[in-house]
Amino acid sequence: MGSLHKHNVLSVTNLSIGYTHKAKDLVVASDINFELMSGELIGIVGANGVGKSTLLRTLSKIQPSLSGDVKLKGTDILQYKPLELASELSLVLTEKIPSKNITVQELIALGRQPYTNWIGTLDETDIHKIKEAIYLVNLQDLIDKKCYELSDGQLQKVMIARALAQDTSLIILDEPTTHLDIYHKAYILKILKRIASETGKTILFSSHEIDLTIQLCDKMLVMSKNKTSFGEPCVLIEQGSFSELFPKDLIEFDTKTGSFRVHR
Repeated sequence: MGSLHKHNVLSVTNLSIGYTHKAKDLVVASDINFELMSGELIGIVGANGVGKSTLLRTLSKIQPSLSGDVKLKGTDILQYKPLELASELSLVLTEKIPSKNITVQELIALGRQPYTNWIGTLDETDIHKIKEAIYLVNLQDLIDKKCYELSDGQLQKVMIARALAQDTSLIILDEPTTHLDIYHKAYILKILKRIASETGKTILFSSHEIDLTIQLCDKMLVMSKNKTSFGEPCVLIEQGSFSELFPKDLIEFDTKTGSFRVHR
């Protein structure tokens, strides 16, 4: 559905990210350039501390950039008012949900907050979007369960469904597969891949699962200490982008298999 007419959803130009402390800029990463199209699944990978979360916070306007431009659907992200932004961009962070005493259905319904009136009444569109999200993530059997009854993997699916119910062009997830076993890591990423291609939404996520991300993503952003590279996984492998991520004396990237090998 979404792959026929691809259009630009997010463009990032000469972006520099980090913090300002005592009038000094502490740069975490700079010279970041990429374009995200509709219907794509894009993974951000890199070693700890290279700025993956800082980048996601900057792209979602939680944290100001140091310099450069972030444009969402052609408009500078700084020009979006909070409610406008919430109807174009949804965010799934790793932090805990406020109350685990609510049901799965109630948590997913919170995704409709940007659209409901001040009483929070759901109209037909809201109910349709909630049902659609439940169906897309395959949560029909869990909707009446309380969130505290869920496993980590189930809760992650619910958070994805909440973002889907928000019905935005861009969904950003910060490490959606943390705390999950290898089966559920692959399962969650495959769900994201399917949602991107079926709905035409753009899904951007950060991950430590570099091997899985290479296999499932349309494009990737590889962040290392001195530079960031963006492109299709096969092209990034050819360019040697993954070989620069970790010290070679311990772990090496095998370009033939597209995976890391530990030196024994």
